[in-house]
Amino acid sequence: MHATPAHARATRRGCHVAAALAALLLASCTQAPPPALPAADVLLLGGLVYDGSSDAPRQADVAVAGDRIVYVGPDAASRFRARNSLDVRGKVVAPGFIDPHTHPDRYIRSDDPIERLNAPWLFQGVTTIFAGSDGSGSPDIAAQRDWFDTHAIGTNLALYVGFGAVRSRVLGQDAAVPTAQQLQQMRGLVARAMCEGAFGLSAGLFYAPQSFASTDEVVAVAREAGLRGGLYDTHQRDESSYGIGLLGSIREVLEIGRRAEIPVHISHIKALGVDVQGQAAAVIELIEQARASGQRVTADQYPWLASGTHMGAALLPRWAVDGGRKALLQRLQQADARARIRAEMVDNLRRRGGATALLLTGSGWPWTGRTLDEMAREWGVDPVEAALRIISEGGERTGSQRAAASADSIASFNMRKDDVDLFMQQPWVITGSDGSNGHPRQYATFPEKYARYAKRDHVISVGDFIHRSTGQSADILGLEDTGYLRKGYLADIVVFDPEHFAPMADYVHPRVLSRGVEYLLVNGRMAIADGELTGIAAGRVRLHPPTPGTCP
Repeated sequence: MHATPAHARATRRGCHVAAALAALLLASCTQAPPPALPAADVLLLGGLVYDGSSDAPRQADVAVAGDRIVYVGPDAASRFRARNSLDVRGKVVAPGFIDPHTHPDRYIRSDDPIERLNAPWLFQGVTTIFAGSDGSGSPDIAAQRDWFDTHAIGTNLALYVGFGAVRSRVLGQDAAVPTAQQLQQMRGLVARAMCEGAFGLSAGLFYAPQSFASTDEVVAVAREAGLRGGLYDTHQRDESSYGIGLLGSIREVLEIGRRAEIPVHISHIKALGVDVQGQAAAVIELIEQARASGQRVTADQYPWLASGTHMGAALLPRWAVDGGRKALLQRLQQADARARIRAEMVDNLRRRGGATALLLTGSGWPWTGRTLDEMAREWGVDPVEAALRIISEGGERTGSQRAAASADSIASFNMRKDDVDLFMQQPWVITGSDGSNGHPRQYATFPEKYARYAKRDHVISVGDFIHRSTGQSADILGLEDTGYLRKGYLADIVVFDPEHFAPMADYVHPRVLSRGVEYLLVNGRMAIADGELTGIAAGRVRLHPPTPGTCP
């Protein structure tokens, strides 16, 4: 039987199809598989990303591998194999906040590893803090680094060397003028600290014994930090009218910066007390003139109308504490000296706004949560006598009790909102808590500024708040690979709910954790997940590299 032409054609077509299928099958067997996707530990998907710059936010994904950001952009889920993918649509994703001025020793130097998580700052979205503020920082930077290497903490930590700590080590608590040899000792301590990684020199010229130092002395010591690329961070000599006055004090800060050839950063800038309220504009004008001349001048600020300090610092004349607490108590036993101290305290109380403006915040005392005026009435004495009783009795606590909160800790209601607003609007002013025991700023500064000043009152924009709590802070303070959501940068990241990020602490209840932070990564590890502490202490001591050629 012979095949018909049609049958033959069909057969040939079938053979062609079979051959093609066979070739396709062979190719599929020999073709290399598609390359594996790169691995990521965490994907944050669909959030509103503020990258730390002044750019507008955008919806984007963020990928983290190890301790670094590896991607910021769209479609991260199709680009990475992730261990943990988090849907953060409707949430704000930003660099972890940076706090340039803190008093965290109660937490970070505790023997309790839970305390060392530094929860008051974590729940504000803060991932890096600066310590050693107001001149308190030990010059032993390497020893501190070694301690923290074996005592894990929850936040990153940058350290200042303190003018007060250096001066006290050489001169004690006395109102002494250093000899040439003593001044050289002080300079040497600062130089060594800078070579060990300090970010600069902090000073608190308002406080004794630093208040006894002349401008020339401060310039000589600050020059060592400037030579090695550091910053001069200062609680200036007078934020009020105690001595040289607010404007005179600003001029001194600028002079120190010029003569020591060092950038200056003014801590918690303010106009404090009835004599100087309304002077914010004049302060700003002086700083703008300096900046226009090429001087590097910046500041930080907390968003509260009350400052936090100690009754003694607020009311006692500085000569009364020459030689320290023991010398003060001896003077108070001498009738003439006590009368002179009382007279000067009356005027200091007036400039602070009177006894009703001082709220006593030290925990565990009979006067906690009450005003100085209330205690004076209860005891049947005048407010100055009540203040002296609190200052004197408060010295009886020691150790961990005093670390928790000093007896004479106060919230001093001494600022005017229009001054606070005006300072906040300046592009060279960043967010800082000055977080200290007994004041809500320790637990709530960053959410307070966001919720009240950015979101509710529109004093600044949300973008400005984030930029001046992250990228601009890193640039001013000298932090590398931090403050921005960029590929290659450290994965310090906060994710917060824009509708619920808010303070919970207030002046009566200052130790209440803030709300609204849903996730917080410190060096790529989850410190907060689903709004709860994970117990992971991933913080590191950040070291500032000194200017090449300036250290042994």
